[in-house]
Amino acid sequence: MRAINQNKLKTKIMTFYYQTKTWNSQPQITEETINLWKHLAEKKNWRITQLPNGFYQTEYQDQNEETWNDVTRRETLEGAEQAIDSSVAHYAKKLEYVSGPKVVKTFK
Repeated sequence: MRAINQNKLKTKIMTFYYQTKTWNSQPQITEETINLWKHLAEKKNWRITQLPNGFYQTEYQDQNEETWNDVTRRETLEGAEQAIDSSVAHYAKKLEYVSGPKVVKTFK
């Protein structure tokens, strides 16, 4: 009886439907941000001021050239200048990456 029941079963083909979507997980950098990075990558847009407590404050000039924005405070003038140099290098590197990936090694 069991053999008869197995022959009566019909095989059904199942079709699976699926849909995919793509997205860019990294948002595009705005032109305004790129212009700010270019501005911050130039050392001429930075200055060091001495505060009443003796510390030194690094500041960058706003793009509209009316105000200065404070960034860091350091105990020594040398430390403040090093902070500016590091910031300039940081923003210059960010600008390099905006243009897309660069080839660092090739193989033959």
